[in-house]
Amino acid sequence: MNGLIFLIPVALGLGLAGLAAFFWSVKSGQYDDLEGAAFRILEDQPALPDKKEDKTP
Repeated sequence: MNGLIFLIPVALGLGLAGLAAFFWSVKSGQYDDLEGAAFRILEDQPALPDKKEDKTP
C-alpha cells in the first residue's frame, strides 16, 4: 500500500509529461504534412557530384 503512495503521483506525472509533449508537437507543426515524407522517398534525387581529390605535389 505504501508503494501506491509513490507510484500514483509518478504515473500521473509521466502521463501529464506525455500529454504536454503531444500538445507541443501539434503546436510546433509536426503533424502538418503526413503524406509529404511518404512521397519524398519516391522522388529521384539528382546524383551528388563526385568529390575531386586535390592532387597537389
